[in-house]
Amino acid sequence: MIKRILVTGGAGFLGSHLCERLVDEGHDVICLDNFFTSQKTNVSHLLDKPNFELIRHDVTLPIFLEVDEIYNLACPAAPGHYQYNPIKTVKTSVMGAINMLGMAKRCGAKVLQASTSEVYGNPEVHPQPETYNGNVNPLGPRACYDEGKRAAETLFMDYHRMNKVNMRIVRIFNTYGPRMHPYDGRVVSNFIRQALTGQDITIFGDGSQTRSFCYRDDLVEGIIRMMNGPDDFVGPVNIGNPGEFTIRELAELVIELTGADVKIVHQPLPADDPARRRPDITLAQQKLDWQPTVPLREGLEKTIAWFKSIDLSHYRPPTPNYA
Repeated sequence: MIKRILVTGGAGFLGSHLCERLVDEGHDVICLDNFFTSQKTNVSHLLDKPNFELIRHDVTLPIFLEVDEIYNLACPAAPGHYQYNPIKTVKTSVMGAINMLGMAKRCGAKVLQASTSEVYGNPEVHPQPETYNGNVNPLGPRACYDEGKRAAETLFMDYHRMNKVNMRIVRIFNTYGPRMHPYDGRVVSNFIRQALTGQDITIFGDGSQTRSFCYRDDLVEGIIRMMNGPDDFVGPVNIGNPGEFTIRELAELVIELTGADVKIVHQPLPADDPARRRPDITLAQQKLDWQPTVPLREGLEKTIAWFKSIDLSHYRPPTPNYA
């Protein structure tokens, strides 16, 4: 069945790939984005498709559309982006959730919230299951994102309980792939950009902190399965790759795959930076029959190839402190 689907943040890294997938499946897709951190070039190849529409709009402001499904992905997601304007980040998470839930209630639409592993903060439980309530500093520099997403989850659950809104919550762990913003401050894009431009690779701290890296195709598949899953499973559900790597291991792999003649240099660890991060995806395996299939080496090779194909001068650093 052809559905009319709204994707907020649809010109972003993940949003653009989701739009592409839904357009290819034949759905009528409305991409809504204010281009605060995203690139119009991410969706320019879709503009001539008859079942794709692009609207420049900020989700903190009301908008009235008639849709069957809403994927709410709008929010700066990288530290360099969301810390650039922390008040705007909170507004995007909270007001964006209220506006999209209101639309879902009015239209009888199904709505999915793209939440984040950051709701777990600097976790004291490892790996992190959905039942873990997290260890978040509400006053720190990352709180605008962490607490904004936690508040959005609260709103989704309350709209579901009070107004019977058909909703879903996914908690997205570190994701990478083509169309990442080269200056977004994420560790994968930082390392690849530095290696390809001959800069030494910057590691914050001693590099022993761990992350899990999910390739974008696996992530999009998990999100779509959650949207199309049974109505009695609203989540939250972890979507991420349970493979765990230290930041130093990632840096060494990027140097190997790029063939770059660069060194690793160290800088102080930022405040509230999680020491370990790895999803427990048991629930996604049981409820969605989903698990990632792309190994880190294969995904990095594809991502590096894309970085080599772009002109970095077409992308502006989002803040003065992106290095």
